[in-house]
Amino acid sequence: MNLPLDQVESARIDGANRYQIFKHITMPHLLMITGPALVTDFVKNINNFNVIYLLTQDVYTTTNQALANSQAKEVDLLVTWLFRLTQDYYNYKMAAVIGIVVFVVCAAFTLVAFNRMTRGDREEGYQ
Repeated sequence: MNLPLDQVESARIDGANRYQIFKHITMPHLLMITGPALVTDFVKNINNFNVIYLLTQDVYTTTNQALANSQAKEVDLLVTWLFRLTQDYYNYKMAAVIGIVVFVVCAAFTLVAFNRMTRGDREEGYQ
């Protein structure tokens, strides 16, 4: 609703098609507003513990020997595997490594996404 209609009209006059208008005018405006929410939802879903753990507790057994040696199940996320390692198997070393890996992946994705989506040098052009 808050797209600058003068920019869209100028793009149409200059011969831009619908895809070019979307790519160069509409999408940057949308990402400036919804970018932080998208990053937050992505990180939140990586750490979505309760649904996976509570719905799949004691349901699946693995036949894969490598997976059985890692004390994981087919339906485990990194976070549920971490919880299972600490609560069921008391393997705190491996759980610490998984926790650090989850943090590094989430932090790297967040930094890259915020850097690309919400650049401060373009903000004045969108206001």
